[in-house]
Amino acid sequence: MNDPGRCLPEPRSIAETGLSFGFLVDLVLKVVYFANELTGQGVVDHLKLPFAHVVEELLAFLMKDDMLAITGSTGFGERAYKYAVTSKGVAKAQEVLARCQYAGPAPVSLKASSAVTRSQSIGEVRVNQSQMRDGFQHLVISDEMLSRVGPAVNSARSIFLYGPPGNGKTTIAEGISKLLGGTVHIPYVVEVDGQVIKVFDEVNHKPLPEPASTPPGFGADPPSHDRRWVLCRRPFIVAGGELTLAGLDLVFDPISKTYEAPFQMKANGGMLLIDDFGRQQVSPRDLLNRWIVPLEKRVDYLTLQTGKKIEIPFDALIVFATNLDPSQLVDDAFLRRIRHKILVPDPTWEQFREIFRRLCPKRGVEYSQENLEYLIQESYLKAKRTPKMVHPRDLLDQIVDAARYLDVPPAMSKDLLDRAVEAYFVKL
Repeated sequence: MNDPGRCLPEPRSIAETGLSFGFLVDLVLKVVYFANELTGQGVVDHLKLPFAHVVEELLAFLMKDDMLAITGSTGFGERAYKYAVTSKGVAKAQEVLARCQYAGPAPVSLKASSAVTRSQSIGEVRVNQSQMRDGFQHLVISDEMLSRVGPAVNSARSIFLYGPPGNGKTTIAEGISKLLGGTVHIPYVVEVDGQVIKVFDEVNHKPLPEPASTPPGFGADPPSHDRRWVLCRRPFIVAGGELTLAGLDLVFDPISKTYEAPFQMKANGGMLLIDDFGRQQVSPRDLLNRWIVPLEKRVDYLTLQTGKKIEIPFDALIVFATNLDPSQLVDDAFLRRIRHKILVPDPTWEQFREIFRRLCPKRGVEYSQENLEYLIQESYLKAKRTPKMVHPRDLLDQIVDAARYLDVPPAMSKDLLDRAVEAYFVKL
């Protein structure tokens, strides 16, 4: 498993960045061009590359080639020199920007990105019975269900959660994501053939402080980490109805001439939940056909604008959650490729009661066993209504809303329960 204390060392030369000299020169020129004026340290902070033997050499080359000029200084040393683009540099910068407008942190190479992804594989995650119970103790869930989910997590392959709506398939998936634990390094961007693919996503990736690789000793500092990578929790990415087939490949921005990584690439080392599977803009059959090879081979192939295909690791736990009948969504051939199929059923009456008992204190509602039995008898058994895991939470919220309006304490009284039922359920 990926060691949370592991540090990716900072490159000590241009060769160790894994990027070409020309690519880096163009990137520095664009960064200074957009800033109008920038110190050597400012370039370091922007590119997240070291000054010694890397940024200093790039700045020296641009100075020698009359692309940059020193306009002043903010202190002592070359890092404090202020740089601006010359008229010759402006013409060159505009030429470079016509090809690609990216001017952010320096990328890592596709080769380096793939190697790090494989080193922190989701396949290294292991959970046992005790961890499963602890991880799901906030939910009313049977040991039988845990005994199905646990092995599915350890498979690190694919899970199909299916069953009637309102019984917590998404909640179970969220619980699984918290069990994964560990950390992963996510690159800001990846470079391949001079093309830039944006990977780090502030919405989906949760950064953590980067630890030192070794504790500092007397007279020596620990090696600096490569700041082109962001240490994050294992990703948990949710794709719902907005998912399209095009979204599973590189998304090219014709203005900036950069690519956005697809969901599965951003989810590497973590989990990708396809929520409400079957209700996406892409048909289930097309989606699953797109992933037949990646699910089996653990690699995926993405296409650049040039038509070149690139290979990336497919290293995410894929979870499909659906309210629809699986047999109506996909054929048996694909279901065989899904490692674990787990039915999430309606709750038993005892589970239904236990959810009410747990949620009442959290919602500030006075609990009544007697009136809960009244609710079950009148609004479920007589009405031939099926209980759902989500009903207690939603009915209690209705009680709170009604109590506030009536200016009375929220409680499981018959009157407030009747009001909640009337407001919540649709009369057919």
